[in-house]
Amino acid sequence: MASESRFPDVDSNGSEKNEDIEIIVNVGGVRQVLYGENLNRYPATRLAQLINCLSGGYDTIFSLCDDYDPGKREFYFDRDPDAFRCIIDIYYFGEIHMKKGICPICFKNEMEFWKVDLKFLDDCCKTHLSEKKEELEEIARRVQLILDDLGMDASENRWKRCQKYIWKLMEKPESSYSARVIAVLSFLFILISSVVMCLGTIPELQILDSEGNHVEHPTLDNIETACIGWFTLEYVLRLISSPNKLFFVISFMNIIDVFAILPFYVSLILTHLGARMMELTNVQQAVQALRIMRIARIFKLARHSTGLQTLTYALKRSLKELGLLLMYLAVGIFVFSALGYTMEQSHPETLFKSIPQSFWWAIITMTTVGYGDIYPKTTLGKLNAATSFLCGVIAIALPIHPIINNFVRYYNKQRVLETAAKHELELMELYSGEGKVGGSKNELEDLMGEGKEHPSWSRQLKVSHSDTFIHLLSDEKHYRTRLQSCK
Repeated sequence: MASESRFPDVDSNGSEKNEDIEIIVNVGGVRQVLYGENLNRYPATRLAQLINCLSGGYDTIFSLCDDYDPGKREFYFDRDPDAFRCIIDIYYFGEIHMKKGICPICFKNEMEFWKVDLKFLDDCCKTHLSEKKEELEEIARRVQLILDDLGMDASENRWKRCQKYIWKLMEKPESSYSARVIAVLSFLFILISSVVMCLGTIPELQILDSEGNHVEHPTLDNIETACIGWFTLEYVLRLISSPNKLFFVISFMNIIDVFAILPFYVSLILTHLGARMMELTNVQQAVQALRIMRIARIFKLARHSTGLQTLTYALKRSLKELGLLLMYLAVGIFVFSALGYTMEQSHPETLFKSIPQSFWWAIITMTTVGYGDIYPKTTLGKLNAATSFLCGVIAIALPIHPIINNFVRYYNKQRVLETAAKHELELMELYSGEGKVGGSKNELEDLMGEGKEHPSWSRQLKVSHSDTFIHLLSDEKHYRTRLQSCK
């Protein structure tokens, strides 16, 4: 009777005010007494709707909760109690903070279930949510790429299938044995071309042409031509088979490929046709300058090296730290070069002729290189030099730790994403083998959005309801229960 007195029935005239109503909710075994005065601050939420659901009958009640005890007048929810403790803070403080250890995606699911807008989530917690969503999108992208590599769509024409086959052959070494062989060959050609470029500068391996100038040995020149032929064929095949040719052309690594190939053909044109339009000396100088550009092909190694790609990304993420390093060095170079110039003016044999000339001395001193071509001769100048290289060591050492952290974080993240993508594929195969039904619509059609092409064989797979693909594989709302802990 006591519990019934706390939950009076609301008549059609609204004689009982919602603010005076108390409700009991049981979330994952944790009971909580909530008051209408607090819940009505956000009437669109699920908890606020519970206040008026008693007058709507059992259909209305069970549309809002998992179970209901009319004797105790208690609402039951099979949800995460830890997340619920965070979510009810909105009724008291007007904002929500996510506890440490709760998966951001799972917490977002809980907020959607309780019909609480994400705008009430504090900014510090939204950062974790956005990072997690980016990770899940990356996992979904990797899974889709793997699925695309495993089969062909029979509905596509022969050219489309051939195009996809060539693209996998040239761009995805892990897709087949032939692709791995081509990747190894490409790597060897890059090494051979780089070695030939270095050997061609050794005077003992050069020969004299008809004009008496030293040129590369014909054998080395032939090897270079063969390497350029391979690079050209590789680039053309990748361009033809590329699914997005505009993105392919403006990609940084592909621009490097063009710069590695183009000097050979330009120098070839200048050698045969340039002599008619300009002096032979100018042609030879232009050819020599273009041949130096061959060093760009060493950057092609980044295409086959995960370590170089990780280092590039770490440096890109560390632009702020690198900018601070350059600023510290620039200030130090200006200050110590000016001091060095001033202190060395009293010496008759000073090597500091001007402040701009002293910049070189400050650079090699602060970076602890110390060529010794310019050095101080006075006592004050030597003290200034000692101070400058000590400050240089400190300035260089300061941003090293953040850069290393960025490198390790990105490297570990890539390994985790790769493992997660393989785990998702294993789960999809498991569900397919057991005949379990997974996602909605056509299994994989919601993986990366509607309207995209997918392999026909993949229609036989069933989407797993693992943590990763709850939102990425289906438009339906699959909510986790409190028994499904986030791993």
